Amino acid sequence: MILEHAVLDVRPGQAGAFEAAFAQAKTITSATPGFQRLTVSRCLERPDAYLLLVQWDTLEDHTEGFRGSVQYQEWKRLLHHFYDPFPTVEHYREVATA
Repeated sequence: MILEHAVLDVRPGQAGAFEAAFAQAKTITSATPGFQRLTVSRCLERPDAYLLLVQWDTLEDHTEGFRGSVQYQEWKRLLHHFYDPFPTVEHYREVATA
């Protein structure tokens, strides 16, 4: 399992619109082969910041399957204009649990 991590800094005053757009966009991700689970959490200290965590079967399911799909273009259209700055996306492999 691979965990995708991104902090999404949403333009001030756009949180409601972002959340509505994300409600549409999440169906695009969840329909992608290799998708396992997705969460988006809003920061308590910085209400314009969100934490995106997506679990994938493999790194390539995200980087090639999802990002290489036609549906990703719709994801970009729905969400990318909300970010400032544009988020850095990183991938993690679990090494310990408790």
